[in-house]
Amino acid sequence: MTSILTNSAPPVRPVVLGSTSRYRRELLERLRIPFTVSAPDVDETPQPGEAPQALALRLALAKARAVAALHPEAVVIGSDQVADLAGKPLGKPGEHARAVAQLRQMRGQTVIFQTALAVVCLAAGFEEVALAEVRVVFRDLSDEEIEAYLQAEQPYDCAGSAKSEGLGIALLESIDNDDPTALIGLPLIRTARLLRQAGVKLL
Repeated sequence: MTSILTNSAPPVRPVVLGSTSRYRRELLERLRIPFTVSAPDVDETPQPGEAPQALALRLALAKARAVAALHPEAVVIGSDQVADLAGKPLGKPGEHARAVAQLRQMRGQTVIFQTALAVVCLAAGFEEVALAEVRVVFRDLSDEEIEAYLQAEQPYDCAGSAKSEGLGIALLESIDNDDPTALIGLPLIRTARLLRQAGVKLL
């Protein structure tokens, strides 16, 4: 009797977005893959002297690991974005007065938005991180323009107080990056690459 050996197909693993951000959810939907959302329980407080790039990478990985611990069979995506103004991290303002202060600091300045990505699958022993840097030059905004923008869009849940995909584009002189969705919150070129490496079929 002869036996026939067959190569078993790799498991089709669920994909989980470790974020409650509606911006990241809407971006991930562009890849047309099924996924669920799980909120990561992670303290986002910067460590003393922590550089913006290091902060973004640490938090993206911490978020992915936290959600992966709850979904060990899944491929988990974690992401974080920090606005880098001359080495100083600027996070989400949360309220109007802080948003005004942030935009006043950034007017006429070049700000690097550090968008970090982590993909983790515990069952497969997979863990990779990536970083997309977006260099943004802000116009020399007047106080009136800042106030008008914040009243119109209220971007208090956005790092750096600006939504480039909305009216916030009017605040800017230029954007320089290699992953067009990174500034919105999830670099899809890098996300697609890491998902493929983790065994997720996209096309």
